[in-house]
Amino acid sequence: MRFNLRLKTINRLVGCHLLQRANNVGCNLLRQSNQAKQSGFTLIEVIIGIVALGISLSIITTLIIPAEQQSADQIHQIKAAELGQGMLDEILGRAFDENSDHAGSVWRCNETGRPACTLQGSFGAEAGETSRDLFDDVDDYQGFTSKVNSTNQNLDAGYNSFQIAVVVSYDGTTLGLANALAKRVTVTITTPLGTAIEFTGYKSNF
Repeated sequence: MRFNLRLKTINRLVGCHLLQRANNVGCNLLRQSNQAKQSGFTLIEVIIGIVALGISLSIITTLIIPAEQQSADQIHQIKAAELGQGMLDEILGRAFDENSDHAGSVWRCNETGRPACTLQGSFGAEAGETSRDLFDDVDDYQGFTSKVNSTNQNLDAGYNSFQIAVVVSYDGTTLGLANALAKRVTVTITTPLGTAIEFTGYKSNF
């Protein structure tokens, strides 16, 4: 009888021990499962990440795009300088006035016994001067606008969309002379980005 009681007691102890071990294993598995679930991203974390990424991209775009535009505009300004200076040199190489000597300015308009200089209101190409290669004096270029370069050819691919505009007027007073003794030539080059750059020179009646 005592033997049976001891056996039952042992069985109970073993059963409790095994049950406790099983419970511990189950708890460990449950704990590991919870940890695995917690290792992922929550919906809030995903949303915050998307918002942060959007802000970062916005900042990068804000910094990069203006820098690219500025770089392109600098290249356009260099080309505009080449085009504007070439055009200005071409104009200043012409005679001062239609009524002045076109072969070295041996005589000039407004001199004694010579014709008067052209009135500013009459500036512009004379009859028959239908292209730039026929312009023979500075004020023929008044009001000239075009998309052609200084060699009177269509602009090459590097000058596409560049605009040229020329204004000629008497302005001797700026140089301390009688107003009709000098003409101011202003060449405006507008780049494809809309930047207008002016180049100014003077042609005097000497």
